[in-house]
Amino acid sequence: MALDQIGILGVLAVLITLLITSRLKPALLFGAAIILCYLAGMIELSSMMANFSNSSLLVLVLLMIISAAIEKTRLISWISQQISSGSLLQVLFKLGISTAFLSSFTNNTAVVASLIGAIKRNGNHAPSRLLIPLSYFAIFGGTLTLIGTSTNLIVNSFVVDAGLPSIGFFDFTIVGLAAFTVGLVMIMLLSPSLPDTKAEIVEEADYFLEAKVNPGSPLIGKTITENNLRNLQQLYLAEIIRKGQRICPVSPDEALQESDILLFCGAVHSVGILQDIPGLDLFAENQLKGQNLVEVIVSHSADIKGKSIKECHFREEFDAVVVAIRRGHTPLQGGLGNIILREGDTLVLAPGRDFYKTKRLNREFVVVSGVDASTRLDKYRSGGVMLGFAAVIGLAVFDVVPLLKGLLVLLIACLVTGTITWNEVKRRFPFEIWVVVGSALTLAQLMTSSGLADMMGHFMHTYFANWGLIGALIAVYVLTWLLTEVITNNAAAALAFPIAYSIPVGYGVDPTAFIMVVIFAASCSFISPYGYQTNLMVYSAGNYRLKNYLKIGIPISIGYSITVLSMIIWLFPF
Repeated sequence: MALDQIGILGVLAVLITLLITSRLKPALLFGAAIILCYLAGMIELSSMMANFSNSSLLVLVLLMIISAAIEKTRLISWISQQISSGSLLQVLFKLGISTAFLSSFTNNTAVVASLIGAIKRNGNHAPSRLLIPLSYFAIFGGTLTLIGTSTNLIVNSFVVDAGLPSIGFFDFTIVGLAAFTVGLVMIMLLSPSLPDTKAEIVEEADYFLEAKVNPGSPLIGKTITENNLRNLQQLYLAEIIRKGQRICPVSPDEALQESDILLFCGAVHSVGILQDIPGLDLFAENQLKGQNLVEVIVSHSADIKGKSIKECHFREEFDAVVVAIRRGHTPLQGGLGNIILREGDTLVLAPGRDFYKTKRLNREFVVVSGVDASTRLDKYRSGGVMLGFAAVIGLAVFDVVPLLKGLLVLLIACLVTGTITWNEVKRRFPFEIWVVVGSALTLAQLMTSSGLADMMGHFMHTYFANWGLIGALIAVYVLTWLLTEVITNNAAAALAFPIAYSIPVGYGVDPTAFIMVVIFAASCSFISPYGYQTNLMVYSAGNYRLKNYLKIGIPISIGYSITVLSMIIWLFPF
């Protein structure tokens, strides 16, 4: 073994060991690995930087940034409304179909984040019986198309870098559909055995929000209970103002009327929840255009102190609209626009373009900080974003316009129209994934150029001589799956691909089956909350324990693996 091969093998061994045993972020470890290789003279700077501008990697970056606009559209809101009724099996079926469809074209992390709220608001079924299935459905959906999950694009970047044709948009859809069908049936059978737990709600001071019943609203004539306004998580209907008269407390049997003003107390992310209710307009709804919200505290020296929101002409003075107010634990009364502001009041604002340029900002407010929530786009902008995204995908599928160019044009359009801001682009830039993938491409290049990949292929060929290609295929699947459960899916795919690719090269056969195995095994993360980001997202939201994942995840992993391996062997013969 040559000296450079020993060096690269040593770097890989240390990298894998640290990924498994340490708590350091994968991006830090991968980045350190290639910097070490560069300092040791193993690779030129130009070659290394070329890997960070790989076209598939840039597509992944653009998709994750544009997901900020897609999250604000009404599509996910509409789907969340459709899955709120029916028996548990009906809800699971609708949840599975809709989540898998969304995840096949958009970032599955964004899909899960958007649907968690709808599931927690569901008054008919325990959220704990729906949240783990939500995560699993998103994982299944990610295996249906090339852009379904970051793992697919990462593997495609390795494929292109190896000089092979790019993976087609729907090349693994048949395998993914088979796995999804088996998974859907198993989840519907196993989910009723999940515990009926309630997510713990951290007690905190409530925000005061206002909404109005529109003329012709489907809420009119129905009681509070019938409209499911008693089942909103972290949101409480405190009072109704009807023709200037206060109704407080609000009876569950109170029927809503046109132009009723509903005053809620709840958490700040409830702004989006109220916007999702049909026939209900949030305070200053016409000013909400998908902005990220900001939180400010009224200063003791503020001129607006002692005035109501209407009296101080808040929109004109600050280029922002107030969507919620909090005053410690003191309950507020009356319409939002009529509340007299005091020092220490916390306001949640939807800012305009010139909000941060306001000269009075520092004098009026003590703190200005971001809030982890955003408003919905209006129906016209929502339609524009979805139509634009569908056009980009359609043009790419039919090879009219490359996906990279289409996404770049869509991003520019979103920036020009204000659908997303430059600050959102900077915040959404997937820096860690970019570092991991670019670094992994560099390591794979080093393995190939040094001859280490050929040597590993020869070794694997000798080792699996008695097992045959199917045995080698299963071994690669198990290796990738174990890495996924231990060190996350993206890092697993990055490390497993060079090993997987070296085997068919050593045998002199078509590598497609081994490529597919890496893709699907890297998404086989069902038995742990830590292997896949969506699993971790629902872990706290559903108040789960590890045994809940093991109970439902082990049989699903077995069914998924058998289905995937059988379909790959059948559809992609060696």
